[in-house]
Amino acid sequence: QVQLVESGGGLVQAGGSLRLSCAASGRTFSSYAMGWFRQAPGKEREFVAAISWRSGGVTYYTNSVKGRFTISRDNAKNTVYLQMNSLKPEDTAVYYCAASMKLGSRTIDEYKYWGQGTQVTVLS
Repeated sequence: QVQLVESGGGLVQAGGSLRLSCAASGRTFSSYAMGWFRQAPGKEREFVAAISWRSGGVTYYTNSVKGRFTISRDNAKNTVYLQMNSLKPEDTAVYYCAASMKLGSRTIDEYKYWGQGTQVTVLS
């Protein structure tokens, strides 16, 4: 069992930055690949980024955030991060972290555990 709690969301001007954190409980955190998803109002939840099991591991990004967002993890702190730079109004959404046993998955159904989400609002 893994419990996930996101933090770090907020209101930011376009071009600004935010760093999201996702704290995990449980001793098996390092066994899971981690991902970030987002859901804008009226839209389906979509994949943003994922990282493999180990700190500094393989990362994956959706095209729209490549070069702007960076996913990382610190297994000693049971935490995964999403550094978001050069934010755009279209990045506005609720951001969720999730845990999966499958490396690099972009599919919601392959993520077993989910956090409650944190709101990111980017003003134009």
